[in-house]
Amino acid sequence: MFTISKTDYLIFRECRKNAWLKMHREDIFYKSELSEFDKAIIETGNVVESYARKLFPNGILIEGRDSAAQNITLAHIAKKTSVLFQPVFQKDGFLAALDILEFNAKTQGYFLYEVKASNDVKEDTHLSDLAFQWVLLEKMGIGIQRAHIIHLNSDYVRVGALNVQKLFNVEDVTDAVKELLPHTETEMEIAQQYLSQEREPAGHCDCISKGRSRHCSTFAYSNPDVPQYGVHDIARIGSSKAKLADWANDGIFCLEDLPDDAELSSIQTNQVDAYLNNRVLIRKPEIADELQKLKFPIYFLDYETCPAAIPRFDGFSPYQQIPFQYSLHVLDTIGGTPRHEEFLSTTPGDPSEAMIASLQKHIGEVGSVVVWSKKFECTINQELGERIPAAKTFLDSLNGRVYDLMDVFSKQHFVHKDFKGGTSIKDVLPVLAPELSYKDLAIQEGGTASQSWDKITSGQIAQTEKNQIARDLKLYCERDTYAMYVIWRYLQDLVG
Repeated sequence: MFTISKTDYLIFRECRKNAWLKMHREDIFYKSELSEFDKAIIETGNVVESYARKLFPNGILIEGRDSAAQNITLAHIAKKTSVLFQPVFQKDGFLAALDILEFNAKTQGYFLYEVKASNDVKEDTHLSDLAFQWVLLEKMGIGIQRAHIIHLNSDYVRVGALNVQKLFNVEDVTDAVKELLPHTETEMEIAQQYLSQEREPAGHCDCISKGRSRHCSTFAYSNPDVPQYGVHDIARIGSSKAKLADWANDGIFCLEDLPDDAELSSIQTNQVDAYLNNRVLIRKPEIADELQKLKFPIYFLDYETCPAAIPRFDGFSPYQQIPFQYSLHVLDTIGGTPRHEEFLSTTPGDPSEAMIASLQKHIGEVGSVVVWSKKFECTINQELGERIPAAKTFLDSLNGRVYDLMDVFSKQHFVHKDFKGGTSIKDVLPVLAPELSYKDLAIQEGGTASQSWDKITSGQIAQTEKNQIARDLKLYCERDTYAMYVIWRYLQDLVG
């Protein structure tokens, strides 16, 4: 009998075949290494859990997952140890390491606590996680009375020393978990039967009816008839699971095979039409109207931020973005050459005030501020103003002058088949300026930039490495704002 862990079960709930491959074909499941972003998510979870343990100062940590750890766990259960961290239980082919298990002396029963590095409770996954644990402990004859989710409190604002009691919300979800128990027990048995079969399950995996961003890591292996670009890549198609399922049942995976009467939004229709007919949709009058909104000098601006789960500085809440860098290309006249300004904080403290001072030095009182996806930069400016009231007037002025260059593409004034339905700068730039790429950079996307800044401000790396990472961060951020200038230049030349 295969031993099915809690992780295996949760993967099974998302995609059965993916879970089977994890257990039987590690060469396929682990073929691709975890990205730096995925590694950071795991590390964040570990850090948040370590802080949550401070809510139970007398807890005892169980090391390992093997039989020795299980025996140590049972010894503590026999002694009715008050709080255990990572206790390990195995019974009837199921295995789980619990985050926190508390013995309540008054009720002579156990309370379950699952720690999540999120700002809220995700019912579909978090409650099923607890239900698996509850069922397993019942199999072992351990009575569970209450179940809780410990998650970060988004309303908490750090002032001075970190207040762990206020950092977390502890939600009692006992009733909701109890409702899931019968279904979870049945589903665990189904998972055991499915995952124990020696022969690989035939056919597509469960992700066949999900949009591309939600595909499992083994999707390409399990669905070789699905092209790299097809119906799963249609904009916002992930919200139409039934439609994708119907297409899959009919063997429709290529855009060329879509029926003529397929119900698509205007954005989706433009995307598909551009691809099938190799057509570029350009609405020059609308593009010209957009560009005429800009006033010189034009400031092409981009921020890099770090969403720290545990607030580092006063005035910050869990996952609130810490702005630590900007790049700025300034264009004084329509035919001029942009000049570059930049800021990067490399010290451990809060970079907010120094960053604002630098912005005030390089951005004048008039002129448009061009960004890509304005909601992000405007939110950062708003939050900076709330934390540093003396700069609020300046930051409000910036927000009043912000223009989102992405509007040209999100409003469908310019549609190209090679955008593949996307409107991010990394979708648009390779098409309009193929000579300008991110591939030559050590840092190529925002998640890695955030992790890199975290590294250089940790005080745990040598100065030589710190200097190199700082150079890489500057090159990456500079590429973003220069890319905006190049795209603006392309559009300006297009409309004359």
